[in-house]
Order: sequence, then structure tokens, then C-alpha cells
Amino acid sequence: MIISAIAAVAENGVIGKNGQLPWSLPDDMKFFQRTTLNHYVISGRKNYESIPLRFRPLRDRTNIVVTRGLAYEAPGAVICHSLEDALEIARKADVKEVFLIGGGQLYAEAFEGGLVDRIYLTRVHAKPDGDVYFPEIGDGWKEVWSEKHKADERHKYAFTFTVLQKQA
Repeated sequence: MIISAIAAVAENGVIGKNGQLPWSLPDDMKFFQRTTLNHYVISGRKNYESIPLRFRPLRDRTNIVVTRGLAYEAPGAVICHSLEDALEIARKADVKEVFLIGGGQLYAEAFEGGLVDRIYLTRVHAKPDGDVYFPEIGDGWKEVWSEKHKADERHKYAFTFTVLQKQA
């Protein structure tokens, strides 16, 4: 099973501010939707709760929420209490690829544990204020695809879609 992380990350590492994305990039949202559609997606509780209620759980995906809260409920999502348990659910379902969709704590745990095989990274060409950061991923990654997008009337910032593959 391929374990992938998908994130939009500013040049200063910011991925969130006050429980929200610090930008509006409609084409990035479409990229996220297209990439994760019909897959298992794993998120931390705070990240899951940052998704607008009308979009929860994310449609046409199996949503797994990792939380320490034993009584936590997220109708339509699978609840588990560790990242490893979440990955085991996906393994048992025999999925080819599972997506870690945030937030910062979940990403940090996955990268510290050497669990991530592939990164779908939207590099946002800006340095906004934020309070949640993407972890340092270190060396050993190879860019296998990228696509640049300029700022326009719908996108305040330029951004680049990139796919990174872990090198053996």
C-alpha cells in the first residue's frame, strides 16, 4: 500500500491559521478532490473539524479520523485512536493508496515514523502568517511531476503542484 501525504504548503511552511487555510485557491481544492476521490483519507481531529460541516465527511471517500478522544463522534467517518490503527484499516481494505490529509500533528508523526512514500505537494508561492506548519521532510525525495499555475483573478497567489516520490 502506498502511503501518500497531500498538502498545500506556503514557502514559509505554513499550512493553516486559526483552523482554516490561509488562502483561497479553487484549483488546488479541485486538485485535492480529484487526487483523493474514491480513496481512503486519514485526518487528525482538528483538521477534520476544519472542513466545513456541509463537506463532512468528504464525499466519495472513506474518511478516517484519528483522535485521542474515546467518545469522539464524526457521523459517516471511521474513528480510530492512532495513525497506525488508521493505516491498518486501509491495509485490511486492501487499498492501493491511502492519503494523509492533515493536519500538522498527523503529518509530523507520519514523517518522523518514515511512513510516507509519496507527497502531493501544492507549493503556495507566498509567506502568510499561520499557526500550523508542514514538517521538514528531509532528503531522499525525488520530484516526479510538477505543474505551475500563475496568480489570477481567482487565485491571489501563484502555486505549483508537485509530486515527490521517496527514494529507496
